[in-house]
Amino acid sequence: MKIKKISHIAVAGSDKEQAKILYRDILGLDFNGTETVNREGVTTHFYEVGESNIELLEPLSAETPVGKFLDKRGPGLHHIAFEVEGLDEYVLKLKDAGIILLSDEPQLGAHNMRIIFIHPKSTGGVLIELCEQQ
Repeated sequence: MKIKKISHIAVAGSDKEQAKILYRDILGLDFNGTETVNREGVTTHFYEVGESNIELLEPLSAETPVGKFLDKRGPGLHHIAFEVEGLDEYVLKLKDAGIILLSDEPQLGAHNMRIIFIHPKSTGGVLIELCEQQ
């Protein structure tokens, strides 16, 4: 059980063209693909930063969690994701410690990774995602 790296930093936004201009054209990051994750109600757009990514979260509708986030807070930082080994062990450890999770068990996320989110109430206000390659 260990954290391997920061997998990605997710930014909520709905202007993928503006993001492309900033991340690819101005900052020179390589575009790493788009994927729709229906269960989360988002289309993700990834830009490589070394071994990590910036993930633009584009809501599929205003009624999705990211759509509601944008309506309430506007565009900006959404969450930080850590790639881990031993996700199931982390889930047990978090539950034993009374940490609030957004689901009871890991779900399938973008890039076919198993993911679980830690509620910001348990992290000092930061939504944290733990993800693991299958």
